[in-house]
Parts: sequence; C-alpha cells; structure tokens
Amino acid sequence: MERKDVQARYSLPTEITFCKKCTISNQRPRITFDENGVCSACTFSKFKRSEIDWTQREKELMDLCDKYRKDNGDFDVIVPCSGGKDGSFVAHQLKYKYGMNPLTVTWSPLKSTEIGRENLDNFIASGFDHILGTPNPKVTRKLTELSFKHIGDPFQPFIYGQTNFPLHISVKYKVPLIMYGENGEVEYGGDMKNALRPDRDIADHDEHYFSGLPPEFWTEHGVSMSDLKPFMAPDYKDIVDNKTSIHFFGYYKNWDPQENFYYATDNVDFVPNPERNEGTYSKYASLDDRFDGYHYYLAYIKFGIGRTTSDTAHEIRDEKITREEGCALVKRYDGEFPQKYYQEFLDFCSITKEEFHDVIDSWRSPHIWTKESGEWKLNSAVYDQ
Repeated sequence: MERKDVQARYSLPTEITFCKKCTISNQRPRITFDENGVCSACTFSKFKRSEIDWTQREKELMDLCDKYRKDNGDFDVIVPCSGGKDGSFVAHQLKYKYGMNPLTVTWSPLKSTEIGRENLDNFIASGFDHILGTPNPKVTRKLTELSFKHIGDPFQPFIYGQTNFPLHISVKYKVPLIMYGENGEVEYGGDMKNALRPDRDIADHDEHYFSGLPPEFWTEHGVSMSDLKPFMAPDYKDIVDNKTSIHFFGYYKNWDPQENFYYATDNVDFVPNPERNEGTYSKYASLDDRFDGYHYYLAYIKFGIGRTTSDTAHEIRDEKITREEGCALVKRYDGEFPQKYYQEFLDFCSITKEEFHDVIDSWRSPHIWTKESGEWKLNSAVYDQ
C-alpha cells in the first residue's frame, strides 16, 4: 500500500519535541507549545487550578439549568453517555444535584465488550431514560474497513455517529441543550479558541463532520447516501431552528477523569476492567468497544503517541502521578499491540493479517519511525530525553 504523507496531512513539525511538564509531544495535531516548552494542555491545567473561580462557574451552570429546565415533565437536556465514567458523572450530576431531566443517548460501539454492556445497563438501571442508536451493521463494517485503510483510524465511523446522533435526538425531541463532558481540544491539547467559553459554535461543530474524507468518497466506494444518513448530522437548518446549544460540563465543574471514576463507582455501579487495558496501565477508561485498541494503536503509529502517553499526560496534569512516573509507564506500555481482539478485528474488516500490516506501515512517517534490522523504532521517545 502506498505510504501516506502523515506529516503533511496533519501539519506535523519535522522536529519532535516533548512537553517539559507532561509526556505529550508536539506531534499531537493542533497542540501548541509556549516559549518554555510547555504544551497548551498543561498551561490550561495550571490555569484551571489557579485562575478559575469554580463557585462562580457552578452558578453559571445553575443559571443554564434554570434557562432550559422544563416544568411539564419533558426532557430538558441531552447527555451523550456510553455507560462510562464520564458521561455517567455528567448525567447523574445534572439529574440528582441540579434537578434536570436528562435524556441519555448512546451510539452503539462497533462491537461491544461484556463489561461495557454491563456498565451501560448499570447506568440505565440507576435511574435514567435512555436511547441506543444502532446503525446497519453491514454498513458499519464497510465504513470501518474504509476508515482503517484510508484515514488510518477504524473508529472514524463510530466517531461520526457518536458526534451526530445526539444532534438527531436533540432535533427530534426538541431538546435544544446538549451537555457533553469535557472539551477535549482544551483539556488534552488542541485548538484553544474556545478555552474560556462553555459552549461550541454549531458552525465549528459542523466543520469536522466527515472530516478527512467527504461523503463523495464513501459513495465512490459503494456506500450509498441512504447508508450514510444515520452517521451524518441533521440538516443544518433543523439544528439552527431547534436552537441547539452544545455545552461542556468541564467548563462548569473541574474535570478530573479519575475522580469521575470514583463518582461513577459510588453512584451508578460502574465497574472497571479486571485487568489493565491493552496499550496502557489503566482499567477504567474506554471499556465499551472491543476495537478501541486499534484507534489508539493507529495514533501511536501516526504520531508516536499511544494510549499510555495520553493517559499519563492528563494524570500528570491532574497531579495523580509525576512526570518521571509517566515516562516509565510510557516506556513499559506505550505501543503495545492490541492482541486480544485481533482476529475479530480482521474478520470485522474482512482483511488479512498481511493487509493489516501493510496498512499500518503505510501510516508510518519517516520523521517518527526508522526501520533497523527489520524492526520499526521510534526516532525520539520521551523516556530517552
């Protein structure tokens, strides 16, 4: 398979540098570093701890709830939630602390895990109305195969549906307020233009629908527009007419994934994996899909940033571990191959092992990887700095 120009596609710097505070590198798309070599996510984390008046932010949240709260029993907020720790935290807080009546929505995983389904069932049983969106499995498989080969991320069709399904439900049920968890761009490093606002412009949200490849690409590969419809956003006019407003709970309440885990355990019977997740040391994040390991593995291939790097970076910012501990964890676990569901993934995408590795190698950029004695090695690693 033809090698992809990853560096040009994602506008990656040719020289790899690492944040002085955490384990992330400048290869994360859209992240920025200041003159002291500190990434934008670490800078924002420091800002959260020292500059934000969280009492005032909570007052803003209560005012928002008062604005959208209904007194006739109708739903007044949409909360995307897979049954994981973060969505569970948001939904439970909104319902039981702030008196909202949330409708929770889940876009079906590519292939559910047993523990993921258990956690979703536990969450619903703790007292929530819920809608599960399940698209045509044959279409999902085709989109996953094409995304793996042409975008370098088999999770892309899931991300399309996960992003757009709450919009469909918002419009259909006439519930304008959608409350997500954290704004990943500002929490983990990316576009910081919305760092000081609680919401996201619908126009900005609309920009990345079917990002990377237009709908025409899919139809050229045998996927009809009717097949694509469930993965796409509602008509833009319908979104605007509904006065749909996308907010982030992390703006109003200090976002701490580990604390969310403790909260979900106590309040919705959330249970972690009995063993650590492949590619990292944690047991309580991204548990619901058998194929999420390939999403993280492709990030490692494309950017040199695996699941452990992402986990350690935010835990360093949250002051759960030190940078030294983070570097040691990255050295031990980052880039671990997701073996557990490998054959299932091949069967799901209708590809062979040879095709799989051809795709993987096509996404290796020479500024990140060098092949020595038949083995690929990172040109630069945080633990060697």
